[in-house]
Amino acid sequence: MIIVTGASKGIGRAICERLINNKIQVLGLARDTSNLNFPSMNCDISNPDEIKKVYQKIKTDGSVVTGLINAAGIASMNLALTTPTSTSYKIIQTNLLGTIYCCQIFAPLMLRRKFGKIINFSTIAVSLGLKGESIYAASKSGVETFSHIFAREVSDFNITVNCIAPGPINTGLLNGVSSNQINSIVSQQIITKQFTVDSICDVVEVILDDKSQSLSGMVFKIGGA
Repeated sequence: MIIVTGASKGIGRAICERLINNKIQVLGLARDTSNLNFPSMNCDISNPDEIKKVYQKIKTDGSVVTGLINAAGIASMNLALTTPTSTSYKIIQTNLLGTIYCCQIFAPLMLRRKFGKIINFSTIAVSLGLKGESIYAASKSGVETFSHIFAREVSDFNITVNCIAPGPINTGLLNGVSSNQINSIVSQQIITKQFTVDSICDVVEVILDDKSQSLSGMVFKIGGA
């Protein structure tokens, strides 16, 4: 079974649906799972106590966890000087600490079996240094650093840890972003086109493939930077 956070919409939901289509068992986590038709649990990943409840349920059920995909995240495109403190806190708490919490709590389910694939989500804004995304990019830069070092820490247990860093993908995170802003970001990519959630799912499939066991500590930048 693969645990996927942020499963109620956007990239997380698309990943769940792709995995299910490939006959892979998933457990989707989201703050509201009422609209999902696959196995799921309500969980706010910014709260470690809620993650621990999921962990206990998995242990009780005896499910075998082979992967974790941390797709949950929030964004606020705003200059640092005009970003409310409460917004900065939510971004760091969800994107960075939420990812760390999930890795800390769920990785032991893979350690015992000495196998696992962990995929965390960053953003191409880290590499491009996009104006107006300093706090969001900072949270994701932390995810990249954490993932790189965590990959070393769990490598002896045959667990790989990688990051996917998408460019602008047409999901709810782009609400309020103008087409001109999107085009400006895309123009800075190596491949100057806007990719879709299907492109993200394709990369997820590659990382999860048994033939990709040599890949760890990597950041896969969708569109290139």
